Amino acid sequence: MKVILFGATGMVGQGVLRECLLDPDVEQIISIVRTATGRREPKLRELVRNDFFDFSRVENDLAGYDACFFCLGVSSAGMNEADYRRVTYDIALSAARTLARINPAMTFIYVSGMGTDSSENGSSMWARVKGKTENDLAKLFTRAYAFRPGYIHPMKGVRSKTGWVNAAITVLRPLGFVLKQFHGVGTSSDVLGRAMIAAVRGAEPSHAVESREINVLGAT
Repeated sequence: MKVILFGATGMVGQGVLRECLLDPDVEQIISIVRTATGRREPKLRELVRNDFFDFSRVENDLAGYDACFFCLGVSSAGMNEADYRRVTYDIALSAARTLARINPAMTFIYVSGMGTDSSENGSSMWARVKGKTENDLAKLFTRAYAFRPGYIHPMKGVRSKTGWVNAAITVLRPLGFVLKQFHGVGTSSDVLGRAMIAAVRGAEPSHAVESREINVLGAT
């Protein structure tokens, strides 16, 4: 299995990358980053891109992959809908359109969020944008899955890039462990990563994969 990973430096992406590196079925990972991290692993390659809205110049680097794990995302706090759509919908679809053309049989997994609005008409701005992103990705790939975790408990050294998030997790860690046990609400970064790999390996999850299903897929 050869995997393209977006968002490897974020909390979700860190967990997914860790599980990909550990899984013997994953033979190669190309991580799309804006800045090189300097990390060296036998099956990991970093592809540095300044422009996340156009991948036409790196099509040869992205050909021949079985899956894309799209873990890139930002908080909608303080953003208007146009700006949030640009960094959420536009980036995801720019990558997906290129990948669908050169790897039409690939599995595309988009990390969305619990409460996403598939109708695209609800009152929540972020949920509408995420819903449209999910819907349009499904038009590009036969095997497109939207993973919608609720609370994600960071495990095994995974940390957020945002200082206040790490502080909150530290303070609320006991509550986090409790939430992780409620399979309809919470999961953990390692389980999420294993669930995404399982979906590529041959599992047939729902199009919108909620926390409960994530935990079943990633239970191994």
